[in-house]
Amino acid sequence: MSHASFGSSNPPRTPASRSSNPPSTPASPARRILAQARFETAGLLRHGEQLIVSLVLPLIALVGLALVPYPDLAVGPWAGAERIDVLTPGVLALAVLSTAFTGQAILLGFERRWGVLRLLGTTPLGRGGLLLAKGLSVLAVVAVQLVVIGAVAAVLGWRPSLFGIAPALIAIVLGAWAFASLAACLGGSLRAEAVLALANLVWVLLAAGGGVLLAAHTFPAPLDTVVQLLPSAALGDALRTALVLGEVAWVPLLVLLVWGVLAAALARRLLRWSD
Repeated sequence: MSHASFGSSNPPRTPASRSSNPPSTPASPARRILAQARFETAGLLRHGEQLIVSLVLPLIALVGLALVPYPDLAVGPWAGAERIDVLTPGVLALAVLSTAFTGQAILLGFERRWGVLRLLGTTPLGRGGLLLAKGLSVLAVVAVQLVVIGAVAAVLGWRPSLFGIAPALIAIVLGAWAFASLAACLGGSLRAEAVLALANLVWVLLAAGGGVLLAAHTFPAPLDTVVQLLPSAALGDALRTALVLGEVAWVPLLVLLVWGVLAAALARRLLRWSD
């Protein structure tokens, strides 16, 4: 019995047989980004505190404000519209604010503290790929929010304008970009505890007086003009104009674009990858 066949029924591996099983090729950058985006999305959807801010609180606002007659929401360009039709776009804007700004700012702050950002930035994914994956995960979670909130609003009688669906999606993408960039400024520069406190405080202030649920037209002059320049009010007005009137709100979209450009440029300077 030869040494090659002793104790084994498998034939010896020759160079030819080894070449038939070539080593696997590295994943493409697109596959790395999509894999990280899936991981980030799953983490956001499994996080209980994140779901409370991004989904539960907007739903409470939707149902609660739909069942009471005050405050008057159908003012300004939307005067005469059904209450639920004016309310729902504001709740959708609140959901985008919750996920793209509050959730991402807190996540970035603690990932910096734990060293996660620094470690992931040194992988083949790269820093640019990691940020892009986070952006895709935000859009994925926002899509889930739109479906859930839209379904509940439809049960409550919401009937959006079909002509406004495309402008509304553009506004949501611009809003998510602007708020995620602002989240990078906050979560990428301050200590995690400060980010946690400030992100939640900003959420409360914008939800109450940032033109999200209550349009800027409900505020007295000249405060209404100041509120209209906030990204929260711009997103709310763009969605209300699109989904109630079926029209494109060019000025609010421009405001969102300017906020996104400025915040992204500032984030490049402020974002630190480790404490």
